[in-house]
Amino acid sequence: MMIFKKTILGVVIAALGLGTLSFFSVSAEGLSAPTTLAQQQEQITNERLERIWARQLRLYERMGRVDEFIERVQKLIDRAEANGKDASTVQAALDAFAAAVKEANPIYESMKGIVNSHQGFDENGKVTNLEKAKETVRSMHEKILEIKTVINGTGRALREAIKAFREANPRPTQTPIP
Repeated sequence: MMIFKKTILGVVIAALGLGTLSFFSVSAEGLSAPTTLAQQQEQITNERLERIWARQLRLYERMGRVDEFIERVQKLIDRAEANGKDASTVQAALDAFAAAVKEANPIYESMKGIVNSHQGFDENGKVTNLEKAKETVRSMHEKILEIKTVINGTGRALREAIKAFREANPRPTQTPIP
């Protein structure tokens, strides 16, 4: 009986002793100097650059099809007006968008050189030179921002005008033939 009591007492003392020990380390990382933007950019991985480059190329390709989009919208406007609907708001938004696209076209054309040279990337979009790849992505980003500035929300205004037109002029529903 005495051995049992001593064993239990030893286990309780050991448990209390272990309970006072800290199993987690505390670090004052928040007090260190914050990382600067330059340090964060240095930490960009090849994989991240490749994803950014791929996204920029997709955007560049979409920009290249904008004339087809303008033609499609113009045909829809013409058809709506032929059916006696007032599409003047959509036409005005399309005209503003087309004018902005025309103004942004030289910037888009200058992007062609960046895309064709794809410095720092191979033909498959894989990083071959980290520094050149960073510069290529940075240059594309600047051109995209320039185009966005020139377009100045006219694309969004066109989209809103089309949405409003569709809400005001819903497609007629066809009734099934009995």
